[in-house]
Amino acid sequence: MPPPSDIVKVAIEWPGANAQLIEIDQVIRSPTFQLILCVCVHRWSLSGSEQFALRYADGPQLYITEQVSLCTMSEDIARAARQLLDRIQSHGIDARLEALKELAKLSADPTFAAEFINMEGIGTLARLVESGTHFGEMLAFTLTAFLELMDHGIVSWDLISLSFIKQIAGYVNQPMVDVSILQRSLAILESMVLNSHSLYHRVAQEITVGQLIGHLQVSNQEIQTYAIALINALFLKAPEDRRQVSTCPWSILWSVLLVFVYLSSSQEMASTLAQKHLRSIILNHVIRGNRPIKAEMAHQLYVLQVLTFNLLEERMMTKMDPSDQAQRDIIFELRRIAFDGENDASGTEKRKAVYTKDYKMLGFTNHVNPAMDFTQTPPGMLALDNMLYLAKLHQDTYIRIVLENSSREDKHECPFGRCAIELTRMLCEVLQVGELPNEGCNDYHPMFFTHDRAWEEFFCVCIQLLNKTWKEMRATAEDFNKVMQVVREQITRALAMKPSSLDQLKGKFRALSYSEILRLRQSERMSQDDFQSPPIIELRERIQPEILELIKQQRLNRLCEGSCFRKLGNRRRQEKFWFCRLSLNHKVLHYGDLDESPQGEVPFELLTDKIPVSDIKSVVTGKDCPHMKEKSALKQNKEVLELAFSILYDPDENLNFVAPNKYEYCIWTDGLCALLGREMASDLTRSDLDTLISMEMKLRLLDLENITIPEAPPPVPKEPSTYNFTYNYG
Repeated sequence: MPPPSDIVKVAIEWPGANAQLIEIDQVIRSPTFQLILCVCVHRWSLSGSEQFALRYADGPQLYITEQVSLCTMSEDIARAARQLLDRIQSHGIDARLEALKELAKLSADPTFAAEFINMEGIGTLARLVESGTHFGEMLAFTLTAFLELMDHGIVSWDLISLSFIKQIAGYVNQPMVDVSILQRSLAILESMVLNSHSLYHRVAQEITVGQLIGHLQVSNQEIQTYAIALINALFLKAPEDRRQVSTCPWSILWSVLLVFVYLSSSQEMASTLAQKHLRSIILNHVIRGNRPIKAEMAHQLYVLQVLTFNLLEERMMTKMDPSDQAQRDIIFELRRIAFDGENDASGTEKRKAVYTKDYKMLGFTNHVNPAMDFTQTPPGMLALDNMLYLAKLHQDTYIRIVLENSSREDKHECPFGRCAIELTRMLCEVLQVGELPNEGCNDYHPMFFTHDRAWEEFFCVCIQLLNKTWKEMRATAEDFNKVMQVVREQITRALAMKPSSLDQLKGKFRALSYSEILRLRQSERMSQDDFQSPPIIELRERIQPEILELIKQQRLNRLCEGSCFRKLGNRRRQEKFWFCRLSLNHKVLHYGDLDESPQGEVPFELLTDKIPVSDIKSVVTGKDCPHMKEKSALKQNKEVLELAFSILYDPDENLNFVAPNKYEYCIWTDGLCALLGREMASDLTRSDLDTLISMEMKLRLLDLENITIPEAPPPVPKEPSTYNFTYNYG
């Protein structure tokens, strides 16, 4: 008989005694202290139940307040906290070490943490660190407990003293320090920067950036992860004026970090750091290291990527001021680079007409005042920045794109200006510029760490892709949105492959041509849920026999045309050939030797040997072929083995083949299997079957585009009450 659902059994342990199994009535739901009292008094004859509490026996040994399960009885939480605090301040080294070790475990418990903090436990731990007398395991446990207690948010980080910060920063700045101490020190500094604005400046005065960057060059990925996490925190909390010193995100990040050097008044260190490059260090020692990237490291790299791209947000949300001469000069510069003063004209009116014509060839929407094209945000001025970077740093590419489209007269020109603006907006959406990092997201792209101006270089690669796709689609101005949709798909598919460099990205783009995108779309459309519905599956099953018969006829027709095969000679320098073909009535195989490879079909009269199809017993391939089992065949390479097949026929004879290529091998093995009434199982048959069925189904379902296909056929209507509804022609 099963126990009542209201009864829960709980196992409780006490050191030095047998565990007890106690039943609790959930309807009554006795408070925890009553359960402890019951155990103390009746089971183990202990007195003073108020001095005890419950902790989980398995997993993290946290204290239990109201919810009870498998647990261990221990001292009361407040009493345990007081005893630990006293032991931590004792003079015995071993006792203090054990106390700190236990404290590091219990500090994750919120109930215990509250009790310990109320007893000024945080201050005690801070003084132990400030004293500088703790080392090794003892210091590691102290820092672990301190960090766990502070993470509960009970005490403000603003209360941390400057001497404590100096000591923690000293552990980070030391060239040789225990790994566990360094990890916790970096984590504490990160929490300080993230949780207190005032501590950001205090940390800035104490940290040595040279050593912080040095931690990225170690072989321990955990240390690297904590170091990048601290860099991210410093970057995130940096004052706004430190973020606007450059248009290059990596230069901005570097300047944010260099502020610490100047605040610490170390000119020698500043000189050393100037020779180091943060991006290349992360690329070479973290991303391209000899260790796989763990999840937490991937997340920190993703956060760093997001923070660097977010530096573009201000330009992205800045509208162009048409009256600002400096901004208008950038557009003039774009025109000058493209046309190199070819259309210079005297006179204001003539010059104005020439400029209007040039702006039209540059692809701006507003030919008279192209500054108006940059008044929409996003992408705002960021689009103009990208265009200027392309024009100056990749001048040949810029001029080629502009001129080859401005000289076209067939309405298929690609408007560079309009495309560049829309592409910038699209890239901002794809890379989520201006959005905060997502917790748990690890989607970083290694190629963005390979160049100081990765954003601009990415734009330059994408604008060339857009121009190429425009030509492949033979698009006109009316097809602008369609082209942008295809380009967006090309970019997102390429990014999903995680190219490790911009050169690899270009290779991915070359593979993802417009025709390839169409093929992928068709393939994915066929695999959608609608095409897995019972009506579609039934249609596919009905079509398949027809397609298989079509493939079979094609294979037999190819056998009737015949093929030339190479003979396997015994070290003969001159190759020997022979030809084989199937009779038109599919009843006889004709074959014979040739002096040289034929240039067309060989007449039956020249093929002196023949094998009736009715005498063929089987077809074997690869190692099962007789000519591959012979001694001389042991030296044949793998390629020959994969192209070998044999016909076994009565009486115990065989005809051996080595196909010239994989295609002929599939054609002949399929054709011979079809002659024998067996399944055609080659890769070519599977590919042809998928292609032809896909095409046939698309043709038959063409009229059902955007129509939901029901899972079941519609019901048959009821029979009419009378059948007297025939039309009388009289």
